[in-house]
Amino acid sequence: MTAPLILVSDCDLPGTVIEDTLRQAGLRAERAASGSIDDLAVLGADAEGLVVQWAHITADVMDRMPNLRIISRVGIGYDMVDVAAATARGIAVANTPSYCIEEVAAHTIAMIMTQARGLPAYDRAVRAGTWKAVDARPLAVRPSTTTVAVLGFGRIGSIVARGCRALGFRVVVADPYAAPDAVREAGCELVEIPDAVAQADLLTLHVPLTDATRHLIDGPALATMKQGAVIVNTCRGPLIDEEALAASLRAGHLGAAALDVFAGEPLADDSPLRDLEQVLLTPHAAWYSPEALADLPVHAADNIIRFLAGESVPIVNPAYAAR
Repeated sequence: MTAPLILVSDCDLPGTVIEDTLRQAGLRAERAASGSIDDLAVLGADAEGLVVQWAHITADVMDRMPNLRIISRVGIGYDMVDVAAATARGIAVANTPSYCIEEVAAHTIAMIMTQARGLPAYDRAVRAGTWKAVDARPLAVRPSTTTVAVLGFGRIGSIVARGCRALGFRVVVADPYAAPDAVREAGCELVEIPDAVAQADLLTLHVPLTDATRHLIDGPALATMKQGAVIVNTCRGPLIDEEALAASLRAGHLGAAALDVFAGEPLADDSPLRDLEQVLLTPHAAWYSPEALADLPVHAADNIIRFLAGESVPIVNPAYAAR
């Protein structure tokens, strides 16, 4: 009996860990020449599993892969996969939600604290020869009088919320799927999204990117925020309308932003965000540690292995099974 074929559409991580892990489990594994529909179709006609990092897996791609049973994303987000199309075709979509929880939460809290204490501005001032403690920008806050608003109380958002509470911040949470008791037990207050945005001194985003959440933070939402408020995003870039964000920062309404993710990556050379001193930028690095780098490709391959063995995996579209 021929072993199932698993196709890797693309992966910019070093080495061949995905393929090696699949082959060690007795599966066949091949990597496409690129993530284009034609290159995927060359090898994918017989594939039962697909591992994807950045390639866009559309309905047309799936139709060229008639035996496909599962798509496994190398990462937490899965907006590059047309999940509705997969569900309609009875194809499971899995992600790797646990490989970098600690890292992203730590990066987020680091960004929050960096801005809450005005560290970038202090650093620039000292390097320029100014030694003045009372000129922090945009903030130098006392946590107990400062509100952190956390949008999303999942694996990462809940850790960030608890961490901020441990540091003394007042924390409000907006998540329609969060259990109220869990939010209260974390010492946080559950509110609606507009209220969280309006109350925030520091706003941090931890929600999936969907049609409903794309540009969740747009011009009108930014206008409701406090003068001098700060936004942190280590989740998905398109949650924020970057043009509106830049305009609010230039106008002096928002105080600062700390961003690890962007609508287009790498961040374009002509992005207005690059020219704003009050924006702290990191290169989609919140996920990274040597341990996370080692875990990620293994987790993506394990999703395929376990699914084909009939075991539980983190499926994001459980309705696929009804098709």
